[in-house]
Amino acid sequence: MARPQKPPVGVGVPLVRFDLQSAIVMGMATVSSLSVAWVLSHQTPREAEAATPSVPTAPAVIVPVTGQPAQIAKSADGHFWAEANIDGRAIRVLVDTGASVVALTREDALRLGLRLTPADFTRTVETASGPVKAASIQLGHVAVAGARVERVEALVVEKGLPHSLLGMSYLGRLSAFEARPTVLTLRP
Repeated sequence: MARPQKPPVGVGVPLVRFDLQSAIVMGMATVSSLSVAWVLSHQTPREAEAATPSVPTAPAVIVPVTGQPAQIAKSADGHFWAEANIDGRAIRVLVDTGASVVALTREDALRLGLRLTPADFTRTVETASGPVKAASIQLGHVAVAGARVERVEALVVEKGLPHSLLGMSYLGRLSAFEARPTVLTLRP
């Protein structure tokens, strides 16, 4: 009498595979989605309206970065300070790769001729000192030494920012920036 053969191991049995990296990525995506949902649900109607993207009338144009590589020497306090030409005016800025955008003090915004009212400060941004109000603006150009970037997103911080910051809305548009122990090089 022939005995029925058992199917090979795993045939007909669903396989469950646990991949730790995929689980971490999925967890981070879930947390990110929940964070965005929470922020959006806690906006005032005016903030929600300001955050709603408008339909552009023309395609976005990415303006190339121009100029020559620029070098900034590290100052005695250990930071990289630069004299930036912002829309034709010299503004002293601290190079800050942790800042998402160029952030201007209210005083520097006044030097640039920006006349902002309290109603312009519709955004709340998180800083090392806590949340602060800010106004979104676009700068015509920002240049440090020879490295010039056109149409740079920026914020004017209402109060509490001790000095203006050269953030990633400028730095991220360069082809590269490199920090060495004594010098920071900006490459257009």
